Amino acid sequence: YDGEPFYNLGLALSMQQRYAEAYESFHKAIWNAAWQDAAYFALARLASRKGNFLQALDFVDRSLNRNARHYRARHLKIALLRRSGNREEARKEILQSLECDPMEYGALWERFLLESDPSFENIVRPQAAIYIELALDYAHAGLFEEALNLLERVADQDPLAAYTVGWVLAQSGQEQAAGLMFRAAASIDADYCFPNRIEDVLVLQAAQRANPQDARAPYYLGNFWYAHRCYDDAIACWERARSLDPDFPTTHRNLGLAYFNKVHDSRRSLESFQKAFALDPSDARVFFELDQLRKRMNRVPRERLVILEQHMDLVRQRDDLSIEYISLLNLTGQHEEAYRQLMQRNFHPWEGGEGKVTAQYVISLVEMARAALAEGRAQAAIAALSRAQVYPHNLGEGKLYGAQENNIFYYLGCAFESLGELRNAQANFEQASGGLSEPTSATYYNDQPPDMIFYQGLAQLKLDHIEASHAIFTRLVEFGATHLSDEVRMDYFAVSLPDFLVFDVDIHERNRLHCFYMMALGHLGLGDLSAAKENFDAVLAMDPSHLGATLHRRMIYQI
Repeated sequence: YDGEPFYNLGLALSMQQRYAEAYESFHKAIWNAAWQDAAYFALARLASRKGNFLQALDFVDRSLNRNARHYRARHLKIALLRRSGNREEARKEILQSLECDPMEYGALWERFLLESDPSFENIVRPQAAIYIELALDYAHAGLFEEALNLLERVADQDPLAAYTVGWVLAQSGQEQAAGLMFRAAASIDADYCFPNRIEDVLVLQAAQRANPQDARAPYYLGNFWYAHRCYDDAIACWERARSLDPDFPTTHRNLGLAYFNKVHDSRRSLESFQKAFALDPSDARVFFELDQLRKRMNRVPRERLVILEQHMDLVRQRDDLSIEYISLLNLTGQHEEAYRQLMQRNFHPWEGGEGKVTAQYVISLVEMARAALAEGRAQAAIAALSRAQVYPHNLGEGKLYGAQENNIFYYLGCAFESLGELRNAQANFEQASGGLSEPTSATYYNDQPPDMIFYQGLAQLKLDHIEASHAIFTRLVEFGATHLSDEVRMDYFAVSLPDFLVFDVDIHERNRLHCFYMMALGHLGLGDLSAAKENFDAVLAMDPSHLGATLHRRMIYQI
């Protein structure tokens, strides 16, 4: 009824070198018209692997009859014609292929083999990924000489290319040469090597069998398994790689991710990350991830800040590390230093970082203004709050349309009130009282934070709208209590998550934190300081680095 299961079974059998059974499955797949081009191409490869070029050409023609733009089939046809001595026919097929796609690498390479045409190397250059793809096409068809010709051009610069040379040699019966190549591949720099093809599994497994002391092959294979959600296999491979080479930092780093996100073992995760960083103290990325792990493990902000200050050379290398440092300065009450650090750096947008830099900019200025108000320096407060409304270019991000700034206008109102400028004070309180006042979940970075609703309520109090203020604070409390146990789902088509998630986050716990925070703000506005403190403490128990809870909890003691 459907050829797809037979085709997929044929692929699985081919990868296990069970070619006779694969041949039968592909033949069943061609009973279904939708799978004829793919299955005939697979049959052509199997026939070519057996050296039956005439049958292979018949199969490849049947594939092309169903799909004339099956470029890999046409590439195989060109190779078979060249191998069979039909060079003119091969040239015609090359021209036809290049008329359809001038960048068809297989046809370009075949033209290079036929005519020593340099256009392939001029266009492709030694890009290992393309060479490997073409080589695998040849290898699947048993054309090992062509595969090796391609791979040996890039084998000294790419570990996967070198490993694939070893695999092709083994496929062609040259076991001793294959072993030598597998050992050579293990010594090539591992940077920018990301296995992603199903054939890479076969290649790396063969490398491990040939050279059991190779620490890189299981490391690469672990990367493949983790990317394909085979987490137990990934961890087993990485642990083997670690035992063979305990001095390779990235293995420890990868295990740190897996231990936390998949095994839920924060102790082993921390040990692995600390080992990775100790092996390469110049790696700012690993240092950032180590800090994020400490954050997820609820280490107190001052402890994290001390560690960052010991490695300021790394902090300065990354925007995300810099903003974590600035956030910690604000958390520990060092708002002027946070502002100074912000203003001396040019930030750049990054995925998961939207709104982070501008948020710290506003927070530092608002907190500086609050401190100035407490000291009776109203003009200094007004100056700071005015700056908070304009984002300087170095922040790397503009203000979102419709951004709510209720906190800024509320404190501006307070500043003018202290100066006796009641008309200006009322105008700012009225502006602070506007905007959306219905609480919502805060899943994405552009969702309305509950803080702005809290300041709406405070502004309504200043305007003597007691009932309106009471209603706003009560809504915060009721929303938090009602939604505390919600089952939360993440919308796949989100604008942007609020964080770049190195470590998995429990979205249900995040929802509870958000609800406790709303209840805390509501109780604070209603004057129920005991309930406010209880809820702020619940927030900080789950996340000691929660900036909003830290800053607003201080209001209780000021009151």
